[in-house]
Amino acid sequence: MSPRRSAADAAQTREAIVERAVAVASTEGLEGLTVGRLAGDLGLSKSGVIGHFGSKERLQLAALETAVRVFREEVWERAVAAEPGLARLRALCEAWLSYLGRGIFPGGCFLTAASCEFDDREGPVSEAIRDALALWLGAIEREVATAIKRGELAAAADPAQVAFELNALAMGANQALQLQGDREALTRARRGMARAIGAA
Repeated sequence: MSPRRSAADAAQTREAIVERAVAVASTEGLEGLTVGRLAGDLGLSKSGVIGHFGSKERLQLAALETAVRVFREEVWERAVAAEPGLARLRALCEAWLSYLGRGIFPGGCFLTAASCEFDDREGPVSEAIRDALALWLGAIEREVATAIKRGELAAAADPAQVAFELNALAMGANQALQLQGDREALTRARRGMARAIGAA
């Protein structure tokens, strides 16, 4: 086997491991990831799994990185073409709710689940989760600030408060969907989001 083909096979195997890890972690948590479980699911040896990452923590970080990329593609990239400010905020909210409603991950919003799982922990994984959420909230705050400058939102509007409320509504909708099977949760969240970003 040529070195090029060997590298391609290794990359393909690693991608399959991460994809399965994301699916498992979505329903069982990042701590629910075990080398033995993934090896069994994928028909690999334990060394064949861990050899791609070196540790469970790095496997968790790889799964988280993939989940964040999917979130960005499903939410931010679907809305970024909208006019900056209020129009983009509305597009972001709609894409966010669509992401939740379509069940992109088996266990609902990966970041919501991970943030609840690691909210009282320290270490690289919790730091990565905090960084991802801070980046997302910062993006919302910038759009709110833009909407204020454009006169689309009241001058007294607080970007951090609006971002907090939108995130709380999305997390609440995710919980209602996953825990209670409440399909009306998205409608309620949409109404709350509309109030949170109500035009001046």
